[in-house]
Amino acid sequence: MKANTIKSVGRSDFVNMGPIQLRQPIPARTIDNIDPFILLHHYGPYSISEQNNPFDLGPHPHRGFEPITFLIQGEQLHRDSLGNESIVKAGDVQWTTAGRGIIHAEAPTKAFVEKGGTLEGIQLWLNLPAEKKMIEANYQHVKHENFRVVQSDDGKVNVQIIAGELDGVYGRIKTQTAVNAFMIDMEAGGEFDIKVPSSHQSSIYLLKGDVVVNGTESLKFNENQLVQFNQDGEGVSITGHETSKLLFLSGEPFNEPVTTYGPYVMNTQTEIMEAMRDFQMGKMGFLAP
Repeated sequence: MKANTIKSVGRSDFVNMGPIQLRQPIPARTIDNIDPFILLHHYGPYSISEQNNPFDLGPHPHRGFEPITFLIQGEQLHRDSLGNESIVKAGDVQWTTAGRGIIHAEAPTKAFVEKGGTLEGIQLWLNLPAEKKMIEANYQHVKHENFRVVQSDDGKVNVQIIAGELDGVYGRIKTQTAVNAFMIDMEAGGEFDIKVPSSHQSSIYLLKGDVVVNGTESLKFNENQLVQFNQDGEGVSITGHETSKLLFLSGEPFNEPVTTYGPYVMNTQTEIMEAMRDFQMGKMGFLAP
């Protein structure tokens, strides 16, 4: 396999989001976005209790993209203006297609706050192309045990196929665009090759551990944690130096202008103003606090 060469390597430094401090590898100083992925937040691990619960996000709107949550540890309650209400547990994925507009709220469940525990997850913003920014909103929640898994021959690597396809195994999430999303768990000494379509931009984000990518680039927690690849090969290889968890992402870039403001991702400033107006007029629905 001819490996995709490395385009850039980035850290995952902390930023402040209100009362919450979280890691933000995308966008960052060296990487603005990896089209079509425009934001990646790694939140936690936070110790949640009745005395400490900063991750209670009340009703807020989105338009023009797909906000996705990969829950690593803990338990969250999701509610939205479509009428969905579900408890998302560790290993689950919730994939929201905001489209023309949705209002949702996320918070650790009451039971989880009362008993206390650790909350950690990934919030990913996947852009929608201009032709799909005003489609109907949708919500998908897939439980951890329902995802298909590809395993290495030696059993040291498990690849959870969340969306897209790997080695003929398909994800449970129905996507609007051509994307792959895999959660990878590796033991020390584990090795795995991931085939990447030539039309996709791709990246790997390290949540924990220590791995080597393509035999040359080291990713370590609290050091470099993100690697972006060029579209010039057939795939990428990963070798685990210790127990590690990684998120692999790839997708066909849109090569369209991106304009963002708060919870909206559109193509022009005029469309952002329209989104703000439509939210204020109640056109994105209603969700009680």
